[in-house]
Amino acid sequence: GMSKAWLIGHITVKDAAKWAEYRARVPATLAPFGAELSFRGTLARVLAGNHRHTDVVVAGFPDRAALEAWHASAAYQALIPLRTEAAEVDLLSYDI
Repeated sequence: GMSKAWLIGHITVKDAAKWAEYRARVPATLAPFGAELSFRGTLARVLAGNHRHTDVVVAGFPDRAALEAWHASAAYQALIPLRTEAAEVDLLSYDI
C-alpha cells in the first residue's frame, strides 16, 4: 500500500564513482526502517519555474517517525561525508 511518508532527494552528481559507492551502500541503511526505494530518475525538462538538480530519488517509509529514525541512524549518518563528496543533495520529507 501507500507509504505514509516519502523521502525525495534532488541530486546533482559531482563524482560519479563516489556517487555509485554511496548508492550501493544506502539500501542496507533503509531496510531496518521498513523503507523501499521507489524510483530514481534523471530530469528530462523543467516545464515551469526553476530547478537546479539533474537527478531525483524517491523512497517510501511506513511513517514520518521511521523516516526520521533512518536519517538519524548511525548507519546513514556515517554515509553523509561520502554523500557530500559525491553530490549536491537536497533531501526532503513529505507526509502523504
